[in-house]
Amino acid sequence: MTEMIDTSAIAAIQQAIHQQNQEAGWWDKPRNHGELLMLIVSEISEAMEGDRKGLMDDHLPHRPMIEVELADAAIRILDMAAGLNLDVAGAMAEKLAYNRTRADHQRENRAKARGKKY
Repeated sequence: MTEMIDTSAIAAIQQAIHQQNQEAGWWDKPRNHGELLMLIVSEISEAMEGDRKGLMDDHLPHRPMIEVELADAAIRILDMAAGLNLDVAGAMAEKLAYNRTRADHQRENRAKARGKKY
């Protein structure tokens, strides 16, 4: 099976996001890892709230709030990864490849009793 994602494209987006945030001064001082992680969590919480209430976004009113908040979470993740010099794109590609080999990620196994369910 061919590689599922273009890691160079993700890495380029990661660098562009981080450069914009550096230029805005967000990285002038060392960032607290816990705070950065909780900012990601807050974006996910906002996505859930928007989905639960069926809201459109306040800043991009032509888009559903869930869509914009997931974008915010991805932006925060990629910015943090760049700031900490982490290869998230490479890890994503490897994790996707690994998941293809996992029994608990196979459709027939998830459908069984005690399969992965919400």
